[in-house]
Amino acid sequence: MAYKRITVEEAASLINDGDMLGVSGFTPSGNPKGFFRALSRRAVQLHEGSQPFQVGLITGASTCQSVEGDLAKAQAIKFRAPFATNKDFRIHTNLGEIDYEDMHLGHMAERLRHGFYGELDWAIVEVSDMVEGQDICKAYLTSAGGITATVVRLAKRVIIEHNTFHSPDSRLLHDTFEPTDCGYGRMPIPILTPKDRVGDNFIAIEAWKIAGVIETNIPEEARSFNEPDEATTQIGQNVAELLANDILLGRIPKTFLPVQSGVGATGNAVFKSLAASKLIPRFHVYSEVVQDAAIHYMLEGKIIDASATAMTVSNDHLKMVYDNIDYFAKHLTLRQSEIANSPEIIRRLGVIALNTALECDIYGNENSSHVCGSTLMNGIGGSCDYERNGFISIFTTPSTAKGGAISAIVPMCCHVDSTEHDVDVIVTEQGIADLRGKGPLRRAEEIIEHCAHPEYRPLLRDYLKHIAPRGHEPQSMRAALAFHDTFLRKGDMRLTDFSEYTV
Repeated sequence: MAYKRITVEEAASLINDGDMLGVSGFTPSGNPKGFFRALSRRAVQLHEGSQPFQVGLITGASTCQSVEGDLAKAQAIKFRAPFATNKDFRIHTNLGEIDYEDMHLGHMAERLRHGFYGELDWAIVEVSDMVEGQDICKAYLTSAGGITATVVRLAKRVIIEHNTFHSPDSRLLHDTFEPTDCGYGRMPIPILTPKDRVGDNFIAIEAWKIAGVIETNIPEEARSFNEPDEATTQIGQNVAELLANDILLGRIPKTFLPVQSGVGATGNAVFKSLAASKLIPRFHVYSEVVQDAAIHYMLEGKIIDASATAMTVSNDHLKMVYDNIDYFAKHLTLRQSEIANSPEIIRRLGVIALNTALECDIYGNENSSHVCGSTLMNGIGGSCDYERNGFISIFTTPSTAKGGAISAIVPMCCHVDSTEHDVDVIVTEQGIADLRGKGPLRRAEEIIEHCAHPEYRPLLRDYLKHIAPRGHEPQSMRAALAFHDTFLRKGDMRLTDFSEYTV
């Protein structure tokens, strides 16, 4: 049988004000773009006619401009979870227009199953191919897994966007497995190595739910990341040095352990340094995403196998995967996010967690989401899924930003995403602060002397020696956020004068 074909405009017209939408994809990959472009246009038209129109948006991770960016500009998002990185979304969220829940990515599918977000009205799903059965549609996902298996099962209705930009062979990469509900009957997830596959390569959708199929041919809205610069290159080399030394000390097995890395230029630089190091053996990746660097080193054989939720890659590298599908079908697995971010599997495999921070304080607390305490930059994503459960939790960041006006090492984080209890190592281009087995004051010395920029070390030493009262973890409530306060008032943290904050 053939399901009803509809236009993007017809699909968008099915959505009502207040509907809750669950969406396929993870990062900019695998999102249904044609539908959301039409939905944003409809929202603008309705608003011009003074008609209310806003929807709830639940996704696997961040999406792309066509989804959260355009909808935010159209003032059409009422609620959003769990993660976003788009500039337009950020602007409208910081204006107070969007109710945004910043949530761990590994929790989303389960929270949906438990009813924390109420009923899901629609699932909007991008596919590369499908088998249009009378009772069940076997839908083959494109470049990402996300929370798709859960949203199509829970949603009242489903709209499928068949995007022929993607090769139907993308089905050879997917492993779709949805755990049973929590309780005594829940069995362990049977993944013992990064390459294990335990589910199906399709998403099962009840045919009666399908309101229509949209035909599109739209490239991924891939984000471009800067080539590694001097700072990110040095950060990558520092990480490789740290891990190579841990192998020599017997802390990491000589066969190494799977690696997780967040999205961005620093992540690509880290993979480049690991691949170039003669002291790091060939390794596996167990992560949320694979980026261009991972695809490159998989073809070279430095990365043996990779497991992720999405190919967050340029379209050139996506084509590279499809052109070499026989190879990647054996070495690359795309999963649902609650499997990729499962604490059970991360701990079992001993994943080395590598994530990026906006700032870290002198005791090891980390902020990856908010600037100066209030302004959203990005969500936490899946960093906490990995850093809390990984074998080693490493956070990387350049030591300064804005030409040196901002220090990434501060007396106290203005917003905490990962606590000091879950951060093992901090790495900047200045060096490595190994915090394992150290109390607060020794941690502070490590971070100041090895990670802070030389221009900020005297200020941080002054804070620690003369400003903070003594105690197990010395802090001055008057001066702890002096760096941030000075930046907001004067535009440069280097102008901090702690005497302004003394009694």
